[in-house]
Amino acid sequence: MADYPTPPFSQRKVPMPGRTSDMTPRPDHGEESYKGSGKLEGLKAIITGGDSGIGRAVAIAYAREGADVLISYLDEDEDATETARWIEKAGRKAVLVRGDIQSAEHCRQMVDTAARELGGIDILVNNAAHQATFDNITEIPDEEWELTFRVNIHAMFYLTKAAVPHMTNGGSIINTASINSDSPNPSLLAYATTKGAIQNFTAGLAQMLADKKIRANTVAPGPIWTPLIPSTMPEESVKNFGKQVPMGRPGQPAELQTAYVMLADPLSSYVSGATIAVTGGKPIL
Repeated sequence: MADYPTPPFSQRKVPMPGRTSDMTPRPDHGEESYKGSGKLEGLKAIITGGDSGIGRAVAIAYAREGADVLISYLDEDEDATETARWIEKAGRKAVLVRGDIQSAEHCRQMVDTAARELGGIDILVNNAAHQATFDNITEIPDEEWELTFRVNIHAMFYLTKAAVPHMTNGGSIINTASINSDSPNPSLLAYATTKGAIQNFTAGLAQMLADKKIRANTVAPGPIWTPLIPSTMPEESVKNFGKQVPMGRPGQPAELQTAYVMLADPLSSYVSGATIAVTGGKPIL
């Protein structure tokens, strides 16, 4: 097992949505450690939030397993270009789509771009997310609540609805939920609420798409060291981030790669409607 950093951290708060270059220590996305074995050879994947964090780690793993990848991102051009470099270094095609997934039209255009540029869609990873911290419900602006739902829930629906007609037997939809789906952090009320909805959406979707032989699953990460953390949480929380779980540290994006690969792997053909917890030893119910 890798010897990953443990709190306390000296990381300072940074502007949203955060950049990988702003992080100390720098996250591990499996750049040097992940070894592929052809599990996804010839498949085509869309990953939202693919520029950094969990999305970058998944993109690297998928490329090394033989998939071409479209990564969607908001405006983090430097991070997105770096992720594309790793995809191409693995010998696979990388397509970058910049823009705001709050827009249904942008989501539909993204799917059309993937179908055209990659030659099809086999895997959809709805991973992009928004969160913000508030201590009291009266502090949460209406606009913030609506923004969280548009990014975390509405975009997942738009993208899934657009992608399913392009998917054939063996297609895989993977949605990033959270330990907050089952153990909500009250200071992340809007975010936690959307993550519970993602889990429920996926459970229903798996049943709806079973006759099409398209699978739907979730990954529920615990505290993971990504740019979202120092850009959305108070410095004291960042300093001790991950301390609360049994392993006593945050997970690294690289530590989720195998979960996303397993769920995308055509050999996992009987796995649908499942939630894979990656939580550093903290159980989810």
